[in-house]
Amino acid sequence: QVQPVESGGGLVQAGGSLRLSCVGSGRTASDYFMGWFRQAPGKERVFVSAITWDGGRTYYGDSVADRFTISRGNAKNTVYLQMNGLKAEDTAVYYCAAKRDASRYSDYGSYMYWGQGTQVTVSS
Repeated sequence: QVQPVESGGGLVQAGGSLRLSCVGSGRTASDYFMGWFRQAPGKERVFVSAITWDGGRTYYGDSVADRFTISRGNAKNTVYLQMNGLKAEDTAVYYCAAKRDASRYSDYGSYMYWGQGTQVTVSS
């Protein structure tokens, strides 16, 4: 079992940057496939990005592929989401999630463990 904990959200102006962090607690946290999702008020939870346990493969949603970068820390139980060129439409609660493999990586229903979320607000 792993418990993701997010941090790094905040208020930023359009065009600015933020880096989100997700630490997975638990002895085998580094073995998990990790993903980021976001949910704006009144909207569904949407896939943002994901990464394999070893950082060897990364995946991105279409709206963020040229602006966000996901990576693993050296300890492998930490995942970062570097967000550049932020837009007002990026405003949402960002959630970190974990699962055992990469199948259906963009489907939030396939993830087993979820963090509490961190708010990102981009002012225009």
